[in-house]
Amino acid sequence: MAGLHIRSLLVTGANRGIGLGLVQHFLRMPNPPQWIFAGCRDPKGQRAQELQNLASKHPNIIIIPLEVSDPASIKAAAAKVGERLGGSGLNLLINNAGIVKLNTLDTETSEDMREIYTTNTIGPLLMGQAFLPLLKKAAQGSPGSGLSCSKAAIVNISSIAGSIASAFGWELMQVTSYRCSKVLSQFCFSCPAAGAFCQALGMGCISPCAPQPPVTVDDSVQGMLKVLSSLSEKDTGAFLDWEGNVIPW
Repeated sequence: MAGLHIRSLLVTGANRGIGLGLVQHFLRMPNPPQWIFAGCRDPKGQRAQELQNLASKHPNIIIIPLEVSDPASIKAAAAKVGERLGGSGLNLLINNAGIVKLNTLDTETSEDMREIYTTNTIGPLLMGQAFLPLLKKAAQGSPGSGLSCSKAAIVNISSIAGSIASAFGWELMQVTSYRCSKVLSQFCFSCPAAGAFCQALGMGCISPCAPQPPVTVDDSVQGMLKVLSSLSEKDTGAFLDWEGNVIPW
């Protein structure tokens, strides 16, 4: 990733799947970030064991307890990250944490919709609010004009399931509340934030939910990082897949 030169970043939901894959790939860079903040709900739990093992070998990984559905947890995480960074600020925030329930239009419930919206839509919005001061600080301390993922950016890991135009995979898996949560989250970040640029990346199908063979986590993450290396503030609000193709709203 020759185009990515990141000093610090935070990934939510970093204990498994795409989140863990992002942490692993950032570590493999020729010049890895000085700070990789890995947010996860239960850092000491069994599901975080692989992340814990990774952090024990790489001192630049800082595991941060973070529940994105809890405003107090988000506020505490922002304070911890800010304390570690001192006056340098945060270059990249990747909102990856998310949940899904396999509900259809017929079986959807208000309780499930509230739970999913709280995590998938409200969570990224509150994360952006809490970490924007650190992103601004990084932008102000970086040389040159314009913005990039190496300077100050918010990236939301989204899904083609959030495309109203395509309604991708509806006949196989409706996941109604999940789709709606992704549409809302993309809209929230479609306008530029002062001091950082925002965009959404569709991770690709990484489970057997489509007729074509699934994309592996490794391929998806590698593709997304290649896309991130080419983005600038002109891409604010873009909805792209893991190969850089525009996903229609």
